[in-house]
Amino acid sequence: MAQDDIIVTMQKEVEAALARPAESVKWGMLIDTRKCVGCHACTIGCVSEYKLPPGVVYRPVMEEETGDFPKVKRSFLPRPCMQCENPPCVKVCPVGATFKRKDGIVEINYEKCIGCRSCLANCPYGARTFDTGSYYTKGTPQIQPYETSTFYEYGKKYSRTGHGSPVMGSARKCHFCTSRIQVGMLPVCVSTCIGRATYFGDLNDKNSLINKVLSSGKPTRLKENLGTGPQVYYL
Repeated sequence: MAQDDIIVTMQKEVEAALARPAESVKWGMLIDTRKCVGCHACTIGCVSEYKLPPGVVYRPVMEEETGDFPKVKRSFLPRPCMQCENPPCVKVCPVGATFKRKDGIVEINYEKCIGCRSCLANCPYGARTFDTGSYYTKGTPQIQPYETSTFYEYGKKYSRTGHGSPVMGSARKCHFCTSRIQVGMLPVCVSTCIGRATYFGDLNDKNSLINKVLSSGKPTRLKENLGTGPQVYYL
């Protein structure tokens, strides 16, 4: 019998997790850097999904070159929000706009965010950005429709149309695509990864694919010594 593509397997697991109480689910991500080819499909897919403006990137791919010519090697490290167990960004938000959900995802309430950027300064992973209200086509005869079209974040519908939009002037970041998860879809970075390097699922489900891959290797987490408890793992 042919084995399902891991995308299909993880999709089924997300659907199954939604049938369980939210407090019993703990979403996590695993990135196998050995399979990442540095194509930036995850970055581009994310920008397209959320109509991200200049300077706002939820899923950058960090690149490093090592060795001496002609034996040169490039390595790639995708860096989403770590969805920390002990998120520093939550502690410093003066208005409670940043908070941790029952399923472990750290969320931003755009309607409450005052744009003080304290969370940006206190994120040790540089995973937070700020929407200054700029457009790629600013200064041209017309702001293009793709920059003001609607998108969904945290289960709500938004658009970047004028300074009345709550996302403009707010902190922004990766959120594991909560609006996709709640309808049984995988995060866009997982779906677009051509190397199948990104795994996603319920860390509380011992039979989930992500847990099986985690147990088969020696995963690491970024800056574990800080005690933030990141829920993004690397191989």
